[in-house]
Amino acid sequence: MARIETDVLIIGTGPAGSATAALLSSYGIENMAVNRYRWLANTPRAHITNQRTMEVLRDLGQSVEDEAYLFAADQELMGENVFCESLAGEEIGRLKSWGNHPLSKAEHLLSSPTMMNDLPQTFMEPLLFKTACSRGTQARMSTEYLSHVQDADGVTTTCLDRLSGEEVTIRSKFLVGADGGNSLVAQHIETPFEGQMGVGGSMNIVFRADLSKYVAHRPSVLYWVMQPGSNVGGIGMGLVRMVRPWNEWLIVWGYDINAPAPEVDEAMATQVARQLVGDPELEIELLSANTWTVNNMYATHMQKDRVFIMGDAAHRHPPSNGLGSNTSIQDSFNLAWKLAAVIKGQAGEALLDSYSSERTPVAKQIVTRANQSIEEFGPIFESLGMAEGGDPEVIQQNLEARCNATADAEKQRTAIREAIAFKKYEFDAHGVEMNQRYRSDAIETDGQAEPAFAQDAELHYQPTTWPGARVPHVWLYDHDTGQRVSTLDLCGQGRFTILTGIGGEPWADAAAKINDALGLEIEVHIIGPRQPIADHSGDWARASEISDSGCILVRPDHHVAWRIKGLPDNPQAELHRVMRKVLSIQ
Repeated sequence: MARIETDVLIIGTGPAGSATAALLSSYGIENMAVNRYRWLANTPRAHITNQRTMEVLRDLGQSVEDEAYLFAADQELMGENVFCESLAGEEIGRLKSWGNHPLSKAEHLLSSPTMMNDLPQTFMEPLLFKTACSRGTQARMSTEYLSHVQDADGVTTTCLDRLSGEEVTIRSKFLVGADGGNSLVAQHIETPFEGQMGVGGSMNIVFRADLSKYVAHRPSVLYWVMQPGSNVGGIGMGLVRMVRPWNEWLIVWGYDINAPAPEVDEAMATQVARQLVGDPELEIELLSANTWTVNNMYATHMQKDRVFIMGDAAHRHPPSNGLGSNTSIQDSFNLAWKLAAVIKGQAGEALLDSYSSERTPVAKQIVTRANQSIEEFGPIFESLGMAEGGDPEVIQQNLEARCNATADAEKQRTAIREAIAFKKYEFDAHGVEMNQRYRSDAIETDGQAEPAFAQDAELHYQPTTWPGARVPHVWLYDHDTGQRVSTLDLCGQGRFTILTGIGGEPWADAAAKINDALGLEIEVHIIGPRQPIADHSGDWARASEISDSGCILVRPDHHVAWRIKGLPDNPQAELHRVMRKVLSIQ
C-alpha cells in the first residue's frame, strides 16, 4: 500500500478545496488536494461572485483577480432580474439587481476595491486549481476518500486510486473535508447538523441557443418565467439563467421530490426550453442535464480535533442569493492562515478552534437566508393570482386582470410591484455578503461595544474597525507613484498588519521586536502626509475610528483582530499581550 506524507490533505477540489489549496501553497504550506473524479466541475452550477470572494482572489494576486474578470460576465450584464410569462412573451416586472441600482452601485463602489461579477463554476474551479498547483499543491485526480483515523500527531487517511483499484495511505497533520453536500468526511467525524436535506427537487438543463433577440436589450443573469400551466412542470415558475451572454443557458425547473426524479433527455429539454423561451420552433444544443435536491441544513460545529469541514460539506442550501461558492471560498480564507500559523509554529493549536466559532454562525445565516428567499416568492405568486388552486384558465384570467382599469386591478398592480421589489433581499442583499463580524478567542475587543447597524444589516454593508469586522476598504495613495491602493491591499498575503498614523511610529518598533520574539511577520503601515502611504481624501481618517497614534491590528483574512484608539504607555507590551491571545500562545 503506497504511503504519502503532507502537511494538509484536502478532500475535494471544488471552490472550497481549491481555494484552500491555493492559499496554503501561497503561504508556503505543503498540501495535497484529491478529487474522486478525473477533472473539475462539468456544469456551471455556482456563478454569482460577490465582492468579498473577489477580495480573496485579489489577495491571491493581481493575476488571479484579473483572470476572474477576464472570464466573468461583468456586473452590468448581470442587470435586472426579469419576471415574464416567457422570454418572448409579456414582461410582468423587473428588479435592478446585484448592485446595479445607482444607490446600490454607490455602496458597492465604496465598499471594496473589487467588483461583483458572474463567473460560472466551470471557470472559477480551474482558476483556483491552477493557482494552487502552480504554487506547489500536489493534486491527485480519480482519487476517492474512504476513511481516516486521527491520533495525537496527525491524521492517516485511506483513499482509493480509482484507476488502479489500489488503496493509498496519506499521512497529514490536518485533514480538510471539502467534499460537497454528501460529505463522507462530515459523516465520519459525526458533524452535528440542524435542518433537513431533500426539501425540494429541481433539474438543471444546460444548453446553447442564441437568444439575443429576447434578452440583449434587457441584460440579466436570471429570467423568471411565470406560467399558469404546462405539461412538463405543472403550475409554477421556471428559471432561465444566463451562463454566457447570450448563447449559453441553464434552465432550472422543479419536480415533485416525493416522486422519482425525471429522466431529462433531449426531447424533454427542448420542450421545456421552447416553453420557457416562448418559441415553439426553438432548436437547442443540449449540453447536459441533471437533477438535484433543495436542502436546508447547516453544521453547528465544523471541526473535530485535526479534521475540518467547509463549503457544501458544512452548509447545504439552495442557490438563492448566490451564496454557495462565495461562502465556501470565504471558509477557506478563514481556515488557511490559521493552519499555516500552527504548522509554522507561530500559533497554538487552540487557534484552530476559532474556525468553528467564526464560520458556524455564517453557515447558519446563509442557509436560513437562502431558504427564506425561496419562501419570499410567495407574495409574487399571490399578487399574480397564481396561488389560487390549480386551474390554468383561472390563473390566466388572474394574470390578465392586472391590465384592467379597475380599482382591484390597480391594487393588484401595486401588489405585484411591491412583491417584486421585496426580492432585493435575495438579489441585492449586500449586507448578507459583506457584514460578517467574527466573535472568537482569535479576536480581542478589550470590551469595546459592537456598533449597532444603522440600516438593514441584510441589505446594507456597514464598515467598522470594531474587532471581528472586516477592515474597511478606503482608497489611499502611494507617496512615490501617486497610484491609489486599497487598505485591503496593505493587508493580507498571509501576514498580520498594523495600520497606524503619524505619532504611531512606536507600533513599528513594537512589531519588529515581536516579530523576532514570536517568529512572525507583522507588516506596519504608517498612513499620513509625507509617509509612504497618504490619505489625501481623509477617508481613512474618517473610517478608522482611532486617533493617528492608535493601532488597528488586521489578521491575514482582512478581519480586525484588535484596535486601540491611542498610544498606550507600553505599546510593545500591549501588542505582545494581544498577539499571544489571538494566536493562542500559552
